[in-house]
Amino acid sequence: MLAGGDVIGIAHAQETDDTPTKAQPELPRETLTITGRDGAKHVFSVELAATPRQQRVGEMFRTSVPADRGMIFVWPYPQQSDMWMENTLVPLDIVFIGTEGRISAISENAVPQSLARISSHGPVRATLELQGGLTEKLGIRVGDKVESKALAAIAG
Repeated sequence: MLAGGDVIGIAHAQETDDTPTKAQPELPRETLTITGRDGAKHVFSVELAATPRQQRVGEMFRTSVPADRGMIFVWPYPQQSDMWMENTLVPLDIVFIGTEGRISAISENAVPQSLARISSHGPVRATLELQGGLTEKLGIRVGDKVESKALAAIAG
């Protein structure tokens, strides 16, 4: 029993100690819609970062994020979300999604390669990364409704 536990521990350590050196392959996508207070709908095709490794690598080393794309990180339970831009080459808007499926905070134009923590300032169910400057351009604001299959699966 102990030997099996050691093997699992070693495998986990190798995964978490492996420093990313290149962009991860494209992850499975799904549709995500943000609906503003004025009823305007903005539809994105987002990659779902599901595993700890996928979440740790995120958008690292990618040279662009198209305006209709993004990446969503769905947390197993409401929690503080702290992001950073290490090895991220393009600016991103970081959108924090609260437990009611509404945007609780937005950090616009996060600085590429910065190690500064970008905080949700409270528990959230998910974090969404979009092209830098896009939330301002589209008028996406705190309180807007976010819908996707990934969020529906965790609702409850």
